[in-house]
Amino acid sequence: MKASFVDLRNKSAQIIRALNRKERVTVLYRGKPAAVMHPIDNPEDHAVTKTADHPAFGLWADRDSTKDVSEQVRRLRKGRFDAF
Repeated sequence: MKASFVDLRNKSAQIIRALNRKERVTVLYRGKPAAVMHPIDNPEDHAVTKTADHPAFGLWADRDSTKDVSEQVRRLRKGRFDAF
């Protein structure tokens, strides 16, 4: 199956059905192939992992500057001219 980027948005259900039928979908950009989508052979091998299991989760847990969340948000939202 061939689909343009517009088709990805407008005909996504048809594309998903094609992938469920184990068809490859070639994505076209201005009439030229840009990407190929193919179905997953074994969905169990591609299980979704929890965010907490990602190595970047809790990366700044030991930082003192982010202990008070409301103060951190206030500091981020502060305008450029608040110091004057």
